[in-house]
Amino acid sequence: MNFQQLRIIRETVRRNYNLTEVGNALYTSQSGVSKHIKDLEDELGIELFIRKGKRLLGLTDPGKELLGIVERMLLDAKNIKQLAEQFSQSDKGQLTIATTHTQARYALPKVVSQFKKAFPKVHLALHQGSPNEIAEMLSDGRADIGIATEAISQIPELATFPYYSWHHAVIVPKGHPLEKLQKISLEDLAEHPIVTYHEGFTGRQIIDETFLKANITPDIVMSALDADVIKTYVELGLGIGIIASMAYQKDRDTQLTLLESSHLFSNNTTRIAIRKGHYLRGYAYKFIELCSKELTESDIKLALSPNQPELE
Repeated sequence: MNFQQLRIIRETVRRNYNLTEVGNALYTSQSGVSKHIKDLEDELGIELFIRKGKRLLGLTDPGKELLGIVERMLLDAKNIKQLAEQFSQSDKGQLTIATTHTQARYALPKVVSQFKKAFPKVHLALHQGSPNEIAEMLSDGRADIGIATEAISQIPELATFPYYSWHHAVIVPKGHPLEKLQKISLEDLAEHPIVTYHEGFTGRQIIDETFLKANITPDIVMSALDADVIKTYVELGLGIGIIASMAYQKDRDTQLTLLESSHLFSNNTTRIAIRKGHYLRGYAYKFIELCSKELTESDIKLALSPNQPELE
């Protein structure tokens, strides 16, 4: 048994049992992948994959059990390397953050700036994606830290921590009729076309649930992945916008008016997520501390232990 065989087992599942893609991902041939799988099965004396001819269709029961062990072994192998680097070069390395556009654009700039001043030799890789993509990057080890509002708190293998709370806000073009109202209602919003976030992004579920509970059907004419796009089309008169409150910047959004709407929508909580069992370098804890001073290294380490509940 060797690590290449373990990597092949994991990658075969990730690549939906397409051995050509597995070979490409691991820089080997399809025949080489097949041989490694057969050698491991012969060594263990069990079949790991369900087959139809030469095609692999899925995992057998022992294969499913083995996959969990493989994931832990490969994670620990990576942890050993991280541990060695922590003590040999504590101020050098790479920290990979997976987050959404909204967080990268509006919540993290100050944190990133402070972090780079404290750790100039650490390469900070900031990957933007959907909440589901962020969860996948954490689960398969491509990211050290994930930051998002949706999805990540629902993954059992992830430890999550509250970062900050926020609410949705309504924006309109300058001179819009809604500016004249002292207190807007959901019924007022429903009288106008609405531009807001795409499903699964930046609290869109809360927006939908709010209208549904009020038995109101909003006229959502356009959805986008980030607030910058929403604001652009609101400025063009396509409709009123519902965005994350921190995405409105008075000094920059001079063609827009922010309406008081905190009474309309419930709060959202953006969370920081890390895969349980993942070894974090010292500077990773410092990054999290810059996000929230309440998140101590000891609390994070406790939550990263398998089977620990997330912090509320």
